Amino acid sequence: MDTTTGTTFLLTDENVPPVHEQNADGRSSFLFTCDHYGRLIPRMLGDLGLSGSELTRHIAWDIGIAGVAEQLAGQLDAHLVAQRYSRLVIDCNRPPHVASSIPLISEATTIPGNEGLTREAAEARRQAIFDPYHRRIDEIIDRRLRAGKPTALVSLHSFTPVYAGIDRPWHIGTLYHRDTVLPPLLLKHLRGEGDLVVGNNEPYAVSDETDYTIPVHGERRGLMNTGIEIRQDLISDQAGQKAWADRLARILAEIETTLSAEKLS
Repeated sequence: MDTTTGTTFLLTDENVPPVHEQNADGRSSFLFTCDHYGRLIPRMLGDLGLSGSELTRHIAWDIGIAGVAEQLAGQLDAHLVAQRYSRLVIDCNRPPHVASSIPLISEATTIPGNEGLTREAAEARRQAIFDPYHRRIDEIIDRRLRAGKPTALVSLHSFTPVYAGIDRPWHIGTLYHRDTVLPPLLLKHLRGEGDLVVGNNEPYAVSDETDYTIPVHGERRGLMNTGIEIRQDLISDQAGQKAWADRLARILAEIETTLSAEKLS
């Protein structure tokens, strides 16, 4: 069967489910999401025409963030929802109608398996990967709000040390748009560490056109929210991932203590 037509299910029983969760009954007020946690590709799509070395680069996933996210969720007893498939198949932090949702080029790399997709093939990717992930986040938020559980959304990402030949000095950045409560608190705590170069909406800023998780699940739902971006060379190994999980767990626990339940709900 022609896999570019979308006439069959993209994920079968042989494929790993797209949504990964940890601590579903966690007591923390923080709900962590990880849009670029994994780099799997559905078997039906092969390797998208890319070499193995390309599929381990940042273009395929957020290097190091999976380890940080899992340890951070464990330390804070927080619910983590993550997406296992590569952003090259479909980017779960992009509105599905934008060109970067299923990229033809990522940085300077052409993605052969994304060329010439029919509308049906693109929709098959959305239905198999994007929709279940975001539907699950919606379900979790609905359940928490029904239970009156304070909820602040934190979207976890990582970024490359160099982009387009330009060094990025930040160790970590907070990303936000409309929330005026959680991002300033996080910035204050991070800058108080004394040994960090902290980005204020750097290296990226959140917008309705370039992002999905924070605008849709955080802002539209009226939740406190922020994105966190950690530079990848700092979390490329287990030691770095643990160090950053330890640091963020301490900082976020302090923030959670500071915020009242009324503000988080």
